[in-house]
Amino acid sequence: MSKREVPLVHPGEILLEDWLKPLGISQYALAKAIDVPPRRINEIVHGKRGISPDTALRLAAFFGTDVQSWLNLQSHYDAEMTRETIADKLANIHPFVLA
Repeated sequence: MSKREVPLVHPGEILLEDWLKPLGISQYALAKAIDVPPRRINEIVHGKRGISPDTALRLAAFFGTDVQSWLNLQSHYDAEMTRETIADKLANIHPFVLA
């Protein structure tokens, strides 16, 4: 497993640093605006929970963004975390070659 050149950023950090802080929106205000428990937003922002399709749809509706953007952030993060976890096993898999 090689050391990552660019640190992997959890989607919750992106939500906090790129959206909530610049727009002056508290976690509580966002939770109320999108009708979810405040704990859900707090756990996402602290990297303890992922962005589910339900939450992605709500974030997209609130911020006027594409739902797929939120889902892509989460799926990329999940795939990279899994890649690091199973790197040794992946290294032992040989690609299928047509004869």
